[in-house]
Amino acid sequence: MKSLSAYHALCEEIWEHNYHYFVENAPKISDRAFDQLFAELIEIEKAHPDWVSPSSPTQRVGEILSGGFPLASHTTPMLSLANSYSRDEVQVFLERMEKLLLPHEIEYVTELKMDGIAISVRYEKGVLVRALTRGNGEKGEQITSNIRTIASLPLQLRAPFPDTLEARGEVFMPKSAFQALNERQTQRGKQLFANPRNAAGGSLKLLDPQEVSQRGLAISFYGIAEISGREPASHFEALDYLRTLGLPIVGEYQRCSNFEEIMGFATQVEKCRFQLPFEIDGVVIKIDPLKAQKKLGVTGKNYRWAIAYKFAAERVETVVRDITVQIGRTGVLTPVAELDPVFVAGSTISRATLHNQEEIERKDVRVGDTVFIEKGGDVIPKIVSVCLEKRPRGAKPWKLPAHCPVCGTPLLQSESEVAVRCPNKRGCEAQGLKRLIHYASKGGMDIEHLGEKVINGLVELGFVKKLSDLYTLTPEQLSCLKNFKEKSIQNVLSSLERSKEVSLARFLMALGIPHVGAETAELLARRAGCIEALYQIGEDELLEIDGVGPIVAESVVTFFTDPEHQEEIQRLLDYGVHPVVIQSKGFDSHSFNGKTFVLTGALENYTRAGAAAVIKKRGGKVSSSVSRQTDYLLVGADPGSKLEKAKKLGVKILDEEAFASLL
Repeated sequence: MKSLSAYHALCEEIWEHNYHYFVENAPKISDRAFDQLFAELIEIEKAHPDWVSPSSPTQRVGEILSGGFPLASHTTPMLSLANSYSRDEVQVFLERMEKLLLPHEIEYVTELKMDGIAISVRYEKGVLVRALTRGNGEKGEQITSNIRTIASLPLQLRAPFPDTLEARGEVFMPKSAFQALNERQTQRGKQLFANPRNAAGGSLKLLDPQEVSQRGLAISFYGIAEISGREPASHFEALDYLRTLGLPIVGEYQRCSNFEEIMGFATQVEKCRFQLPFEIDGVVIKIDPLKAQKKLGVTGKNYRWAIAYKFAAERVETVVRDITVQIGRTGVLTPVAELDPVFVAGSTISRATLHNQEEIERKDVRVGDTVFIEKGGDVIPKIVSVCLEKRPRGAKPWKLPAHCPVCGTPLLQSESEVAVRCPNKRGCEAQGLKRLIHYASKGGMDIEHLGEKVINGLVELGFVKKLSDLYTLTPEQLSCLKNFKEKSIQNVLSSLERSKEVSLARFLMALGIPHVGAETAELLARRAGCIEALYQIGEDELLEIDGVGPIVAESVVTFFTDPEHQEEIQRLLDYGVHPVVIQSKGFDSHSFNGKTFVLTGALENYTRAGAAAVIKKRGGKVSSSVSRQTDYLLVGADPGSKLEKAKKLGVKILDEEAFASLL
C-alpha cells in the first residue's frame, strides 16, 4: 500500500514528465510508461479518495455547469495591442519609444502573436485557482473548469513558486486538433468551425468540461499581471521565469536592440508561418524593461509599450459565381461577390463585399471572373484584383439594379455620395430587419441571446416588424422558433427586460440615426439630458457642440422631427425602456465643468486615458487639438508642438502638480 508521501511523490513525478513533454518538447519516458504512471495514480486515488488534492494530475475535468459563466474582475485591466501592418508603422512605433524613454530603457523583445483567445490564469500557493477571459478588459468570465482540461497547463506550479502569480496567456487550437474537430462535426452532421480561433473560443464557452477536454486545446503564456515577492526586471526575464514554473510558452522569443533586428526576427517567422502547427498572424514587439513599461502606461484600450506587427494577408485564387445585393438599415445597397469556397488565412471564404458600383467598375469585377482574394488584416475578405487572362468569353460588366430587389422602389443616389439607396424606409422589409439586428447588437442595446438568427426567425413568423415589437414578445411566440425551449425563451425575455435600463447614449446608438456613432451619441446625450429634448433641438444648437458638424446636425434634426420616429420612441418608453444620462454627482460647480482640455507629453501619475476620465467626470471636455476654445493644456514629459501653439494662443498651461491641485 502506498503511503501519502509516496502518493505526493508520484503526483510530482507525473507533473515533471508533463513539463518535459509540453514545455520543453523533450519527453523523458515513452507515452506507454507515462500512461502506466497515470493508471497507478488513479488506482491509489480510488483506494484513498481523501488523499486527492485539487492539483492532482487526475483533477482536470470538473462538473458540468448548470448555467453561464460568472463574471469576476481582473486584478489589473486586460487590454489589447495596437496593430501595425507595415515596416513604416513599426518604425514610427520605435521612434515614439525613443522620444518617450531614456536610451538605457530602449530594449525590445519580439515574440509570436498567437491567433487565439486571451485569458488570465491565477495561482495561489502554486495551485491553479482561477482563470478568466479578457471580457471587456475590466471583467471576464470565470472559465476555470474549462481551462483545467488543457493538458499542457499545470494545475500545480514547479517549485520554488511565488505565493501569488497571475499570468496572461493565449488559448489556441493546434491545426491538427482543428482538423480532427471538424471531421467529428462532419460525421455528426453539425456545422463546421470557420477557423482554429473560432473553434478555440467556442470550446471555452462550453458548459461541459468533459467535452472541452476532447477539443485538444493548448495554451501559451506571454506575461505576468501580478506576482508576490520579487518581480522580474524585464519582460524577457519574466518569460524565462514562467517557463521555470512549468508554464508553456510556444515558439521562440528574442531580445532586439533596433529596427533591423526586429524586422529580421519578423521576416524569419513569416517565412515559416504556414508550416507551424498552429495559427499565428504576426509578431509582437514589446519594450523589455518592466519599469519602462509602467512608465509608458496605456493609451485608450491599448498598451503604449507594445505593438503587434501583422503579416501581409495570404492571397488565393477563386471564381465569382454571382454578384448579389445586400440592403443595410439606412437603405444603402452593397454588392456582394458569391465565390467558389476557398480556404484563406485560416478560414473558408465564400463571400466578399464589393462595397459599391464605383468599386466594381474600378476593379472591373464580372460574374465568372477568376479573382484574387485576401483578408484585410487577416479578418475581412476582399477581392484584390481580377485575373483578366482567365475571363470567360461573354462576361458582361455588372450594374446595380434600378429598383430595390426587396420592395421594388426606384433607387436613388445623391450627388454628394457614392452610395445608392432604397428610399422606402418604412416599407422595405430588408431595412427593417437590419434596423432590428442593429438595435439588439453589441453596438446597440446589447441584448444577449437576441442574435441575427433569432431576429430573422421572429420577422419571418411575423411577430416583429418594429423595434418596439421586441418588448411585446410572449413565451408562446418565442416557442415557435426552431429549437427554442424553456431555457432559451427565458434567456431572451430576461435579456429584453435588462435592456430597458440603458444609458441615453447607448439608446441613441441603438436607434440607428444616420451618421451618429458612439462618440457623437455621447455628445448628444450630454447636451440633451433626456430623449424628449432632442425633439426640439435645432441645427444651430447642435453645431455648438464640439465634434458635431453640419451633416450630423441635419441628420439628427431630420430623425427627431419625424412624427413616426417620435411615435416609435414613445412606444419604447411606454414598454419600459428607460434611457438616462449617467451624470457625475457633486461636480456641478467644479472648476473643470464646461472647460476644454488638451493633453500632451508623457504623464507620470496618470495614463492619458486616466487623465481624460477624471476631467470628463468633473464636467470637462478633452480635445485632440489646441485652439482658441482650449482652456487648459496639461503637459507631461517631452511635449510636442501643442505646447508652442498653446503659448502663442495664450492657453493656460498646467503641469501635473497644478492639475492635481485643481482636482
